[in-house]
Amino acid sequence: MITFSALVTALAITFGVVAVGSILPVLPTGAAVSATAVLAAHYNPVTLPIVVAAGGLGAYLGDAVTFAICRAGGEALTRRLRLLRQPWRLAEQVRERLHRRPVSALLVSRLVPGGRIPVLLTAAIVGLAWRTFIVSNIAACALWAATYSAIGLLSRNVFPQPWQGVVAAIIIVLAAGQLAGWLERRRQSHTEAPQELS
Repeated sequence: MITFSALVTALAITFGVVAVGSILPVLPTGAAVSATAVLAAHYNPVTLPIVVAAGGLGAYLGDAVTFAICRAGGEALTRRLRLLRQPWRLAEQVRERLHRRPVSALLVSRLVPGGRIPVLLTAAIVGLAWRTFIVSNIAACALWAATYSAIGLLSRNVFPQPWQGVVAAIIIVLAAGQLAGWLERRRQSHTEAPQELS
């Protein structure tokens, strides 16, 4: 049985892991949210919104720090990227997506493994306004945390023991991340091949 103090500890750890992992992308942030959702669902399913809030706030804080760091170094990077035609063209495409649909661009960057830092860097380089970032990233982080909490809830409903659900949630998140990364690499290799021929 999951106790209230264990749940509070798990929420605090999740917030910390997601915040730090959003700045230094070496921690499995999605897996942390999913695992905590499993524990919350075993404690009381009503507590799942608290998991979404803890994960979303951690992600939001980490993204804000990362965006600030990228903006601080953005001017020098902009000059370098202008010298390299291909990365600058990519930056322009991301800029258009960020200005047309900032919430979906930021959300997708969180869901695609290794996608968040390049998108935040590009957003800083192309001068995405702080206000646009702050408002759009609230929804993106909340949707991201809700997605991974749903994975945890699914694991909890399949496995009767909390530890089984936690392990399943972590495996599902890591496997989905690997699959998404593989699909993204295939897509990029297919789009780069015609450009090399032309």
